[in-house]
Amino acid sequence: MFRLSRGKIGMLFRAVDLRNGGETVKQLYIKKNPTDNLLKWQQVTQFCFYRRKYTDSSKYKGGKVAGQRHKAINNNSQENTAEGFPEESIERSELIDDREYDSVASSAMHVTKRIQNVQHVAIIQPYIKWGPRKSPTAPELLLQEAEALVRSLPKWNIELSLKIPVETLDKRQLFGTGKLEELKETLRARQEAGTPLTCVFISKGTLSYGQKQTLEQAFRLPVMDRYSIVVQILRLHAVSMEAKLQVALAELPYIWSQVKDQEGSSKGSGRIFLSDSQRQMLQLRERKLRHELAMIHSHRELLRNRRRQKNFPVVAVVGYTNAGKTSLIKALTEEQNLQPRDQLFATLDVTAHAGLLPCKLEVLYMDTVGFMADIPTGLIECFVATLEDAMLADVIVHVQDLAHENCTEQKAHVERTLRTLMRNGEQSLAPERVINVGNKVDLVEDRQEVITGADDETPNGRLHLVSSKTLHGIHELLLEVERKVLQVTGRQRMVIKVPMGGQEVAWLYKHAAVTETAADPTNAERLLVSAVITKAKLQQFRHLFILNRATG
Repeated sequence: MFRLSRGKIGMLFRAVDLRNGGETVKQLYIKKNPTDNLLKWQQVTQFCFYRRKYTDSSKYKGGKVAGQRHKAINNNSQENTAEGFPEESIERSELIDDREYDSVASSAMHVTKRIQNVQHVAIIQPYIKWGPRKSPTAPELLLQEAEALVRSLPKWNIELSLKIPVETLDKRQLFGTGKLEELKETLRARQEAGTPLTCVFISKGTLSYGQKQTLEQAFRLPVMDRYSIVVQILRLHAVSMEAKLQVALAELPYIWSQVKDQEGSSKGSGRIFLSDSQRQMLQLRERKLRHELAMIHSHRELLRNRRRQKNFPVVAVVGYTNAGKTSLIKALTEEQNLQPRDQLFATLDVTAHAGLLPCKLEVLYMDTVGFMADIPTGLIECFVATLEDAMLADVIVHVQDLAHENCTEQKAHVERTLRTLMRNGEQSLAPERVINVGNKVDLVEDRQEVITGADDETPNGRLHLVSSKTLHGIHELLLEVERKVLQVTGRQRMVIKVPMGGQEVAWLYKHAAVTETAADPTNAERLLVSAVITKAKLQQFRHLFILNRATG
């Protein structure tokens, strides 16, 4: 029996877009190897694409020829998929499961795929005592948020929590000499007393390579910053391929910054952080990730265009992480399949959920990834494509956790981040588009004080108090969403008199939101239809059923 050598198989797959007398590569292979089963064919495809993993980069580079080749690949992708050709899924899976990259990420960030391993963490929260860079958030609240980050990871145990005042966060060793010695003794004493410690979490956005190296040498333990911890949480919660690709891309700016810091500070005395082949691997990985996410972005744009064509109003639900966004959407839509989780960054994918307003108009609620303070912009920017659905929504519902002591600062942080993201976009954070919602009112001790403050009008409108758990205030919020949607999208309520049993009724049910129908008390042959309709659809109705009838 004729067999194809490994070299010939590689040649076949490099010419995957070509045809041989109308036969695909798979058909040609099976024709030459009639006794091979489907499992053998899958092994061959996996072997070939593994070889191409970091070598076939032509479609990610510029140039006319590369563009033509990429176009040819895209034109044939549907046929290849129909033939069982697993190119796209295999390449994306290999970007996520890559041992060579994992070793680099582990050394730079101390992150691991073995998230379920038990960790014993010492948390150190540095804070600036005075000056313009002092955080508006109290040190105790900063430390609570750092502890919440660690608790979001299963089997990560907090053994020690400390808050340490500093003059600046930019010193090479971060802490003063005396304070650093004091911390060393504290950690050593805990270990000698039998407390297991496996890593130290410094709750600062990003530690420079020099800071991390100095602290690791002093503590003799791996040191992680907020960026590393958040990436570990995102890895745990990323379910869809899009979320996994975004998390993978979010890791790269950190690794490159560590390389840059190491090269700028070590002056040849430190160890070599990356070999040339590892640098090339990271550069190509970044190009591939951006390419794959660009394709997903195009798909999202297509879905948005379809929603626009169907004229669905879109309501984006945004807020600080763990403010109760998913719980609120569940209360608004009564969708029982939604399972909110009391965790930071529980939602990474923007998901659409259909709901009905009191006027029977159908809207789409978009659940979004949560915001968090002291997270580097490089980490947020990787999720901009996901947040575009929120930025381009008709109405934005800003959910705030009233039960949190730092609610005011969390609200301000979300508003600052949204303004930054929308600065170059099509939309703006105009007050008429925003509804402020105070969630978890059932957990507030002094509810009367909150109610008094909510009644005060602000430039951003009044605060609507709700409880997603007890459903307090949900109906009133639905009425406000309805009012905003009708105002922003140019829809209007009206009663239209149409012939009983005519085509007009069927047309209105299809192109408008019909809330009620009743017989005309003055004319038994007429029907009164209460509907919510856009100006464009109203003009179309008049043209089809009024003007045409008058001219006819």
